[in-house]
Amino acid sequence: RGLFEQVSGNKVLTRSDLDGPLADVHRSLTSKNVAADVAAEICEGVRSSLVGRRMASFGRVKTAVRRALEVAIEKVLRPAHDRDVDVLNAVAAKRERQTGGFFRKGAEEPRPYVIVMIGINGVGKSTSLAKIAYYLKSNGRNPLVAACDTFRSGAVEQLNVHAKCLDVPLYHRGYAKDPSAVAKAAIDHAAREGNDVVLVDTAGRMQNNVPLMRALSKLVTENSPDLVLFVCEALVGNDGMDQLKMFDRALRTGGHGRAIDGIVLTKFDTVSDKVGAALTMTHVTGSPIVFVGTGQKYNHLKKLGVQSVIKSLFS
Repeated sequence: RGLFEQVSGNKVLTRSDLDGPLADVHRSLTSKNVAADVAAEICEGVRSSLVGRRMASFGRVKTAVRRALEVAIEKVLRPAHDRDVDVLNAVAAKRERQTGGFFRKGAEEPRPYVIVMIGINGVGKSTSLAKIAYYLKSNGRNPLVAACDTFRSGAVEQLNVHAKCLDVPLYHRGYAKDPSAVAKAAIDHAAREGNDVVLVDTAGRMQNNVPLMRALSKLVTENSPDLVLFVCEALVGNDGMDQLKMFDRALRTGGHGRAIDGIVLTKFDTVSDKVGAALTMTHVTGSPIVFVGTGQKYNHLKKLGVQSVIKSLFS
C-alpha cells in the first residue's frame, strides 16, 4: 500500500521521481522469488513508460504505476512467440486447415495436433498430461495418449490408469522400444482413428543423462510435434532453471534448433505468493507458462492469469 507514496501529484514525472517507488517495487518482486535481473527489467519498463508523463493527482500516479507494472509483467509472462500456446485454438485451427477448402477432399487422414511432454522424473509429468487430456476432452476434442516412456518400469501402467479414468485411448508398445518409433506409430494410429490430438509422454530424464536426452531430441526431430511442453515444479529455484536450460540445449542441439514452446508449472497450489518462479522461467527461456497445476484432481489445471500474478506479487 505504501509503495508509490513518494511521488506527489500534478507534475511531469522525471527519472528521479520514480527512484523511490521503483526501489520498493524491486524489493517486493525479489522477496517473491523473482530473479534480480528480471525485477530490474520490469522496473526499467515501468520507468521508461512513465518518465515525461504529467500526473494530475497523487491517486493517478499510483494508478499509472500500477498499470505500467501490469504491462511490464505481462510482457515477461507473454513473450513474443511464433508458436501457438492457446492449445484449444491451435488444435481447432490445425484441424480446420487440414479438412477445410476445395483441395482437401479425398486427401489422406488429417494429422493430429501433437503435444510432447518433457521433464525429469517426479515433477508430475504424467499427471499433467492426464489433466491436459481431460481439459481437451471437456472442450470437445478427441485426444489419444501415447506411452513413449519406454524406459521407466511402470510408466505405461501408470498412464493406462489415467486413460481408463478419463476414457481416452492409450497407444503403447511396451518397454525397451525406440520412443521415437512408438510416437510415430501412435500419431499414424491417431490419424486413422480420427483423434485430433496426441499427447506424448516421455521418459523423465535427468537433464545430465546423455543417451536419454539424445533419444528425446531424436523423438522431437523425427516427429515434429506442434508443441513441446516442459513440466516442472513451481518452487524449484535455481535447480529448475538448470533443468530447463539443459533440456532446451538438448533440443536445440538435435540438428533442428527446436526450442521448448511452453512451460507447465506443477504444485502451483503450494506456492502461496512465490509466483516469481513463473516470471523468471519465462524471462530466461522466452517460453510462456501454458498451464499451472493447482491440485490433485484432473480439473485442477488452469491458465496463468496476469492479474492473479500481479495480485500475489503485490498483496
